Amino acid sequence: TMTSSSGPGLSLKQECISYMAGCELPVVIVNVMRTGPGLGNISPAQGDYFQATRGGGHGDYRTIVLAPSCVQDAGDLTYDAFDLADKYRTPVMLLLDGMIGQMREPFELREYKQKENYDKSWALTGCKGRQQNIVRSFYMQWSDSQKLSQRLVDRYETIQRNETRAECFLTDDADLIVVAYGTPARMAKSAITKLRGQGVKVGLFRPITLWPYPEKELQRVAKHASDILVIEWSAGQMIEDVKLSLGNSNKIHFFGKIGGALTDADEIEQKIDEIFIKNGV
Repeated sequence: TMTSSSGPGLSLKQECISYMAGCELPVVIVNVMRTGPGLGNISPAQGDYFQATRGGGHGDYRTIVLAPSCVQDAGDLTYDAFDLADKYRTPVMLLLDGMIGQMREPFELREYKQKENYDKSWALTGCKGRQQNIVRSFYMQWSDSQKLSQRLVDRYETIQRNETRAECFLTDDADLIVVAYGTPARMAKSAITKLRGQGVKVGLFRPITLWPYPEKELQRVAKHASDILVIEWSAGQMIEDVKLSLGNSNKIHFFGKIGGALTDADEIEQKIDEIFIKNGV
């Protein structure tokens, strides 16, 4: 099953997402983020990061969160989202900013091939010839509820071990690494390509899974970098995961826009230059 909305609509769906997680139901949820809080406006934004990566509803549950940076990405990751939802019997969210949601560009619709024949013996398909299945998230006895919660926690730990994804662009020798997702990552790549042509050692780390966050991948590429620049269309949300991954050090900088205001490649280039100038480079 797949559903979609933008910003405020996802807020209204949080109770049902919690139920689906508790019922262990595979579902793909698309959030095309726009500005908030409240109704905000229809401009692109990334202020739903906390809501998406921290569960959103009540209870100890998580959702896998995939973040495309272009239209082709959005299509390709939708295929992956269905596979992951089936594999782990869990809600999976595609988190797009409003710019990707409204963008037109060339797109190749590839043939979908399911990666595995996933077990569907739990599904409500009519119980003729078998015992009935019961799909629920409510248990009167706390011990039964604990068993469900522990099963989910164990599953989330498996997801964290096996499903982290990230794109590393020119990070091997970078003195400064930009960390961004969605459209800001795409803009940052343009700025980085230009600066590389001028001999500036800068690279891009783009998390594709926002949960589970690719901590080990970020730690690996950040070892030799003197500075980290986090770019978001929010007041600063993903930066908390960057700090959890790397430690809260002075080398982590932030550049954000809020209220529907957008960065562009020139501004990102200027911010990178400012950091290098401050460091005397």
